[in-house]
Amino acid sequence: MNTQNRSTKGFTLVEIMIVVVIIGLLAAMAIPAFQKVRASSQDKAVTNNLRQISAAADQYFLEKGVSSASSADLVGTNSTQYIKNVSRVAGETYSDIVQGQAVTATGVAGARTITYSN
Repeated sequence: MNTQNRSTKGFTLVEIMIVVVIIGLLAAMAIPAFQKVRASSQDKAVTNNLRQISAAADQYFLEKGVSSASSADLVGTNSTQYIKNVSRVAGETYSDIVQGQAVTATGVAGARTITYSN
């Protein structure tokens, strides 16, 4: 008698497809949440940079007796500048600072504008 023994080990195609669909659903839920957290952390880092630039501008205004300054006057490695480095976290651009007005960063991640006023 010739009988074939079939192995029942392994997964069926339907089981594998179900697992793939579940992983896809989990990814679809996780990716927007990750992007939201990423944008929030970028906004906080840019706000911190704006706070530092605002504090440096206040000192600059007091010492120089002027009412406006460019970010190039405040940031750099020169001994006359107040901040050594501002890490650009999302490709933002910092506006010129006018005494008594809010400091603004535009182009945060290419789309957002963040304003800091003390």
